[in-house]
Amino acid sequence: MATEVIVSLITLCGSALGTFAGIFLNTKLTNYRIEQLEKKQDKHNSLIERVYQIEQHNAVIDEEIKVANHRISDLERGE
Repeated sequence: MATEVIVSLITLCGSALGTFAGIFLNTKLTNYRIEQLEKKQDKHNSLIERVYQIEQHNAVIDEEIKVANHRISDLERGE
C-alpha cells in the first residue's frame, strides 16, 4: 500500500507542477499580448493627434485663403 501512496503523491506533484507551469506561461503570454496592444494603441493615438493638428492647420490656411480672396476682390473693384 505504501507504493500506491508514493505513486499518488508523485502524480499529485506532477499535476500541480504542470498546472502552475501552464498558468505561469499563460499569464506571461497574456501580458505580452497586452503590451503589444498598448503599443498599437499608442501609435493610433499619436496618429489621431497628428490628424487633429493637420485639421487645425488646414482651418487656419482656409481662413487665410478667404482673407486673401477678399483682398483680391477688393483690389479688383478698385477700393
